[in-house]
Amino acid sequence: MPTKPNGALQAAKRPRPRWSVPTGLILLSLIPVIAGAARLTELTGGAAITPQNARFFASPVPVVVHIVSVTVYSLLGAFQFVPALRGGRGWHRSAGSVLIPAGLLAALSGLWMSAFYALPDGGTDVPIRLFFGSAMLVSFILGIVAVRRRDFVRHGAWMTRGYAIGVGAGTQALVISGWLLLVGTPGELTRALLMAAAWVMNLAVAEYVIRRRSRSSARTRGPAGRSVRTVAGIVR
Repeated sequence: MPTKPNGALQAAKRPRPRWSVPTGLILLSLIPVIAGAARLTELTGGAAITPQNARFFASPVPVVVHIVSVTVYSLLGAFQFVPALRGGRGWHRSAGSVLIPAGLLAALSGLWMSAFYALPDGGTDVPIRLFFGSAMLVSFILGIVAVRRRDFVRHGAWMTRGYAIGVGAGTQALVISGWLLLVGTPGELTRALLMAAAWVMNLAVAEYVIRRRSRSSARTRGPAGRSVRTVAGIVR
């Protein structure tokens, strides 16, 4: 009976890239990315100064850093959810060397803008922005600590949570747009609550992904993995 050559067997076992998740994340990220590009064009093109954009013209560096870092982080980070790429150490490490600094810059610049920009709408959403921005920053720090300890499971979990917060602007645009269509223009408090709800939704999805990834890893290890842990416990 003919058998497949070793190369064919390895190719059959090799996981195929799954592009539906990163494609969805990229499409979601395009909403704030396009808005950020429009903001950069406004700043560099000499647009008229209005109460809505005066703070950006008065202090452009934080918003420019935020737009660039969020763009890199959200688009490149989407590919970290392709199992075939995430499993390859070369890609994962190379992408991580860009994603971690970009994510930290995005979180820090977002916190700076929330704390120091004078907002024209009264700043009802400032506490929410500060809370989730701080949560994003803490997620990155814990993710870095975990990978330095070679705890790759916790590293992946914390970086997933950080990414969920980082792409919250896209979900917020969808949630607020849905409210506009179904209910009407939201007030300041309602808009702030809708923003918080979008972040919570993203984090809920992140937790689902983390738990599903953990269950999949446990199934992959199977009885052999449990036996190794049992023997290790007896030796200790």
